[in-house]
Amino acid sequence: MKMINIGYGNMVASNRIVSVVSPESAPVKRLVQEARDEKRVIDATYGRKTRAVIIMDSGHVILSSLITDTVASRINGSEAQPDNE
Repeated sequence: MKMINIGYGNMVASNRIVSVVSPESAPVKRLVQEARDEKRVIDATYGRKTRAVIIMDSGHVILSSLITDTVASRINGSEAQPDNE
């Protein structure tokens, strides 16, 4: 199982990730709010701005302060993108 760093030492199993999306659109905001109401949100931002929403195959929604491009490059195995932590 390959683990990826989603910021501040937090790790996620990359084979369980369904999607990485930007938090700006209304449907994603609604998805996050519904998951928050159902206690399925994991906030890994450490109080910073949410820049990526990671949707897991278990239905959990993970909030990360890394930009979506950085998370995607880490999933694909490249560490060339800056952290933005």
